[in-house]
Amino acid sequence: MERQVVLYIAISMDGFIATPDDQLSWLTQVEGEGDNGYQAFYDTVDTIIMGNRTYAWILREDGEHAFPYKGKTCYVYTRAEQGSNNLVRCTHEPVEELVARLRQESGRSIWLVGGGKLAHDFMEKNLVDEWVITIAPVLLGKGIPLFHAQESATMLTLTNVRRYGQFMQGTYRRRIEP
Repeated sequence: MERQVVLYIAISMDGFIATPDDQLSWLTQVEGEGDNGYQAFYDTVDTIIMGNRTYAWILREDGEHAFPYKGKTCYVYTRAEQGSNNLVRCTHEPVEELVARLRQESGRSIWLVGGGKLAHDFMEKNLVDEWVITIAPVLLGKGIPLFHAQESATMLTLTNVRRYGQFMQGTYRRRIEP
């Protein structure tokens, strides 16, 4: 079976993934349940793709020593850097080429971590197979949006809904039209 690209992400009710200054503290102010299903999801992936801004945020918040995705193959989209370090492989290859190559390799699901611009690029190319979106009951008013204007509609099918305390998690699959 071909590997799937999964966008697993949390958003505010008004569609933002972070405040304008990249803060996520609003997420910890919401009552959840355990890890809100994170570990169960994390165990299904072996490859992670993220944008450079997300990678920089992780290093700033956690530091290199506490990088949360050790043991997984991690790609970072960046225009500046190329090559690899002990944590990630930097790339600027077209997203459709990276995904086509990864789909041909054996392995588990591919997690598209974010951010918003990279997720938009994947959505525009119809590369996301599954969306797992956890909605926090917070209205930020402004910030970094998950969804941007698209050239055409993407039809999805709701496959699961879970509640984790005050969080609501919806799982959607891209609808394949005949």
